[in-house]
Amino acid sequence: MRTLLLGLDGTCRPVLDSVFEAGVAPTLESLFEESATGPLTSQLPPWTPSAWPSLYTGVNPGKHGVYGFLTFDGYDYDVVDATDVRAHALWELLDQRGRSSVVVNVPVTAPASPIDGAILPGYVSPEDPPGHPEGIFGDVRDEIGPYSVYGPMDTPGEAALDDVAAHSKTRGDAFAYLVERFDPDFGFLEFQQTDTVFHRRPTDTEAIECVFGAVDDAVATALNAADPDNVVVVSDHGIGEYRGFEIRVNECLRDWNLATVTAGGEGMPSWDAIARRRLQRGESGGTPDPGLLERGVSSLARLGVTSQRIEAVLEPLGLAEVVARIAPTDAVRAGTEQVDFRTSRAYMRDRIELGVRINLAGREPEGVVEPDEYEATRAELLDRLRDLEDPDGEPVFEAVRPREDIFEGPYLDDAPDVMVVPRQFENFLNGSLLGDRFGTPRESWNHKRDGIVAATGADVDETASLADAHLFDIAPTVLGTFGVPQSTLMDGTALPIVESPPVETYPEYEDRDASTRDDHDVADRLAHLGYLSEDQ
Repeated sequence: MRTLLLGLDGTCRPVLDSVFEAGVAPTLESLFEESATGPLTSQLPPWTPSAWPSLYTGVNPGKHGVYGFLTFDGYDYDVVDATDVRAHALWELLDQRGRSSVVVNVPVTAPASPIDGAILPGYVSPEDPPGHPEGIFGDVRDEIGPYSVYGPMDTPGEAALDDVAAHSKTRGDAFAYLVERFDPDFGFLEFQQTDTVFHRRPTDTEAIECVFGAVDDAVATALNAADPDNVVVVSDHGIGEYRGFEIRVNECLRDWNLATVTAGGEGMPSWDAIARRRLQRGESGGTPDPGLLERGVSSLARLGVTSQRIEAVLEPLGLAEVVARIAPTDAVRAGTEQVDFRTSRAYMRDRIELGVRINLAGREPEGVVEPDEYEATRAELLDRLRDLEDPDGEPVFEAVRPREDIFEGPYLDDAPDVMVVPRQFENFLNGSLLGDRFGTPRESWNHKRDGIVAATGADVDETASLADAHLFDIAPTVLGTFGVPQSTLMDGTALPIVESPPVETYPEYEDRDASTRDDHDVADRLAHLGYLSEDQ
């Protein structure tokens, strides 16, 4: 194999330093010792469903079209998949130049594209996604035994660490099998549990060391199978403790008379309701159909008996948490006050996007902000969000900017109109309506901007600096190890550790048939990941 790309989701230098000090990841530690290494600045937003596509295409979300977990068509929504990534992945560019690839567990790769080689899709896919070639999941399971996209830490309850380790082992075993079968020029193996463990058990040293120890074993298996000339290790973002406040952006917008609310399950979407609990049960990824219980709760909510009011009564009695554990989440959501897209002037539709969307007439189906009011409305948003202070009198955001200052490309119009950057990523954004503008972050650890990059091998100058490495630079750098031209559309450039490849125009990307989108699953296992809260 010429080049192996290893992805460690949510990993940064402080995390690795503690893992290396514990002595549980000798293979990774050895790789880093012999590599050029440095921080890898992630994009905005620094979250899995948008960041990994940016890394493997080399373009910003304005060019590939994915900003968060959800894709929107007006006020309708679905979970993103590979048909929403409208730019060439680096393995597709390699395929055009006669190089083969094996891609395992990389997020947002289902349904898989046809290439010379194999693709075993990962996170944000159904549990049994369409891989390439057809039937590849069955072949892998026949060869190595049970293999699942989602692991024991993606499910409710306290996962047994032996099961966690076994899950990571399957990544290495599957990759090794596919390398032996396809003999690829390029390999890409990603590990998601390095991120999940910090969402689920951020202070559990034993669990963290178990995950990284198991991942290290799987990396050793992959290296032995591939015997690569070059190895590049990357993460899509970092992770760390959130010491600030929970910022409930839609509560602020409601106070400013920019967002209106509704009750009865008819407001803004919930990732939990759409995907984190439902998709792996074989249900559609789109707007859920309410059951009898949800319809009943919705009727009560329209009369003012909302989930928020019930919680306010139960909280002093110490019963709110107990009821929350046993109440069906769809029913809770049906009784919750939510932002009403259609009548609001502006709203945060998905906190992962890090922005506020204006309900613009002519763009949104029932937009209420006329085009000649757009700039004035956006200027008001920019001013109010820049001036927003937390209960300690500190600015909530380190930057509040128009979207065109951050993104550019044919899918700019899919972005929020105003982007916000939480101060040092220590403030946790929440789109839920919970009565107050501020609260305690519901997750004590979450994403940070700086991840990691390390590279070593025959085509790598390990003495070169990686001080300014950016997520967009990884795809050109990998292409540089092959001497394959990077696309003129790429926003990144090859890092100085490799010889810069030429720049050429590739055939225009052709949108894939969205009818290949799967209507089945990603469910209970995603329900308890820490990416998004239960009601937002």
